[in-house]
Amino acid sequence: MHERAFEIFLTAPPGLELALKQEVLACGFPKPKAMVGGVRFRGKWPDVWRANLEIRGAARVLARVARFQAMHLDQLEAQTHELDWNKVLRPGVAVEVEATSHKSKIYHQGAAAERVARAVQDVTGAPAAGEPPLRLHLRIEDNQCTLSVDTSGELLHKRGHKGAVGKAPMRENLAALFLRQCGYDGTEPVVDPMCGSGTFVIEAAEIAAGLKPGRSRRFAFEDLASFDADAWSKLRSAGGPAETSFRFYGSDRDAGAVASARANAERAGVSHLTDFAQHAVSDLEPPDGAPGLVIVNPPYGARIGEKKQLYGLYGALGKTLLDRFSGWRVGIVTSETGLVKATGLPFRPVGTPVSHGGMKVRLFKTEELR
Repeated sequence: MHERAFEIFLTAPPGLELALKQEVLACGFPKPKAMVGGVRFRGKWPDVWRANLEIRGAARVLARVARFQAMHLDQLEAQTHELDWNKVLRPGVAVEVEATSHKSKIYHQGAAAERVARAVQDVTGAPAAGEPPLRLHLRIEDNQCTLSVDTSGELLHKRGHKGAVGKAPMRENLAALFLRQCGYDGTEPVVDPMCGSGTFVIEAAEIAAGLKPGRSRRFAFEDLASFDADAWSKLRSAGGPAETSFRFYGSDRDAGAVASARANAERAGVSHLTDFAQHAVSDLEPPDGAPGLVIVNPPYGARIGEKKQLYGLYGALGKTLLDRFSGWRVGIVTSETGLVKATGLPFRPVGTPVSHGGMKVRLFKTEELR
């Protein structure tokens, strides 16, 4: 396990697997395959570290450490006990097991998790409790058991430099994948006229500046037996920031949101690339220079504002963009097709629904406006 290649699985919200696969390919990982819930490829521990550090769209990076068949709990515990956990886990690191079971003779997920945890603790001497525990994921499907180590720890959208969030924040990994689906690659300006805490603007600026998304945080793999601190330090410092001539613009009618966005951009190290202003959508003007991408996650009516009151907001957004943003592409993330129609924008066929904050949202995209 320490020397051979093994399966690495990057989790993603259902509906965004193909976008994540494109990013994995662009980052140079070998032969990624998209499947329900994420993307898999084969690699070694340095690939696990780099995926956590560089992949923007993933929610977690799981290292598949074992796969075997088990028909009952005693067999599951015995098979787990036979694995050489000391090559994976460090002594003294607490372990927590999460289990799922589908179409299998072992159907009690809680009991399965307890058996695996007991076997691992018996082999390694790991304590039963600790903060934060290292998570192991047990998946039982048709009696086939797959054991994975969560090498990320906190979800990867937590970049480590965001302090303030708005009322309905867009997670950074979702923002990165929606930007990719809009064709954004860091070589054009981006405008978000309802920027909230600035997620789309900051994510776009980081991409253009070549900043690694995981540069400011710690990962669970740093507590694994395979971790090499010197090699990790070299990987983190490899390839410095890139120069970019583009700027990234956010605006919001809420003064508190604008202040939060500015503070978040400062913490992320992109304040010199971003401009945030307080004004209404109807006052939005295109920045000087070549056109680029307008991307926005407006209120849907389910949590923030009543839906009937939002038709005017969407209508104002559409009119402003049609009147002033010729040559720009537009992406709108929302759960409400009726509100999207109120913009009057020429959207292309809609994409796959994606779970966001307990709702199903879609990305609506246009070609260049004329």
